Amino acid sequence: MGIYLNPGNEQFAVSVNSELYVDKTELIKYTNSRMGKDRPLICSSRPRRFGKTMAVTMLSAYYSKGCRSEKLFTGLKISQNEFFVTHLNKYNVIFLDIQWMYGNALEEMKRNSFVKVVSYIQEQVINELKKEYPECVQDTDVSLPSVLAKVNAMTKEQFIIIIDEWDCLFREDKDNKELQKEYINLLRGLFKGTPSGAFLKLAYITGILPIKKYGTQSALNNFREHTMVSPRQMAEYVGFTEEEVKTICKEHDMPFKEMQRWYDGYYFEKAGHVYSPNSVIEAVDSREFGNYWSGTETYESLMTYIAMDFDGLRQLIVDMLGGQRRSIDVESFQNDITSFHSADDVITLLIHMGYMAYDSKTKKVFIPNDEVRSAFLRAVKNDGWEEVIRAINASEALLRATLAMDEQAVAQMIQDVHMQNSSSLTYNNEISLSSVIALAYYSACRDYTLVREMPAGNGFADMVFLPKRTSLNPAMVLELKWDKTAEGAISQIKSKRYVSALKEYKGNVLLVGINYEKKSKKHQCRIEKLEW
Repeated sequence: MGIYLNPGNEQFAVSVNSELYVDKTELIKYTNSRMGKDRPLICSSRPRRFGKTMAVTMLSAYYSKGCRSEKLFTGLKISQNEFFVTHLNKYNVIFLDIQWMYGNALEEMKRNSFVKVVSYIQEQVINELKKEYPECVQDTDVSLPSVLAKVNAMTKEQFIIIIDEWDCLFREDKDNKELQKEYINLLRGLFKGTPSGAFLKLAYITGILPIKKYGTQSALNNFREHTMVSPRQMAEYVGFTEEEVKTICKEHDMPFKEMQRWYDGYYFEKAGHVYSPNSVIEAVDSREFGNYWSGTETYESLMTYIAMDFDGLRQLIVDMLGGQRRSIDVESFQNDITSFHSADDVITLLIHMGYMAYDSKTKKVFIPNDEVRSAFLRAVKNDGWEEVIRAINASEALLRATLAMDEQAVAQMIQDVHMQNSSSLTYNNEISLSSVIALAYYSACRDYTLVREMPAGNGFADMVFLPKRTSLNPAMVLELKWDKTAEGAISQIKSKRYVSALKEYKGNVLLVGINYEKKSKKHQCRIEKLEW
């Protein structure tokens, strides 16, 4: 048993024996299914504190020859699988925590300027391989892929390679292109080519970023990638599912509705609603709901990314703060944190970091929940978006006035938001008007899902506020007009039967008509209640 070669199962044992452990061992069923198949290479990228390290320590504990884990897995879901014993502790495992190894290499470089990070990583593993296979490894060997190829050629032994924080060098030393090139070449040696096909039984790598692209091609295009944009078979292992969270709340006497409001929002077709494991665990541990994202180093990066100077980026963020979902192109992102060419690239990175959620069906992106929204709010405050903050601070009063059907107060408050934000947001048509309205109703995001241009009746409703499962508020249908009348907006909602889109909703509906007169720069509002 070594540090890198055939490690033990102690770290996974700590997870299993912790007060709050959610059984994700059926992930092993999927990794087992890839062995002996073409391309047994898996890359699972997900945000920080979404269970990446727990997954890799579990896989290592299951496969590694360096430990005996049958007792540890007894009673867990994978132990009921017919192939459980077939692969249990049967393989040579090489486990690399790149974040940890990178830190050690930097310390070595302080003492010896000739040390190089990628060479250091290879040297540490080769030293352990030499102890295990002295007849195969020479003192002059410096290439880890070559050593593994020699061991395989002489002994027919194969290896499972597990890498945690595979993308660390791209994030921690983002401008060091030479280091990144050396690292990619190492990974290509480990995972591409005929020799690696012989010595590799399975590869599982995980990090925040998907595999780096060069142009339109992945640097390791033989990997099966599972990302926050497309998790595929890995969807239910990305975070805690809703059923798992319900069980946690019941066992620990926590209100599920409040847990849902704070941490729900990610959704994958194959898994349903997904929650951030760290946030749920922290809430249970502290007995308090709140924002646990700000404690991660990625929060500091958030402020940097939202301040980037790309046309439309600020508008996108403001729209999503207001609860809107916006279409973006996720394909152009190069999967690193330096090669940004558009606002869409920045937003795509935020999806991978967990600050945005992505609906693969509609190709739209949105802020997933109250926790993440509060992190954005704190970031825009720190970045000096003063006019946006004023609008957000006033939004609670606007929602109360709308629910109270106070037309004059609603018109005046929207007027104030318009005037405050005229310098930062375009405001020359109904589309831009809807952006200001969405921002003005920021606090409604706590209780509503905002749908813009919702297909309804004989047309498209400008804005529909659908109550969330945790809300008792009525639905709201907003129609926006430019140089017309608020009464005309209400008439359009009725004549085009926009409310018919609320097929599964039962309860009161507020019809809200808002008009802006360009000449007088005034807003008018009309509100009617409809029982549905």
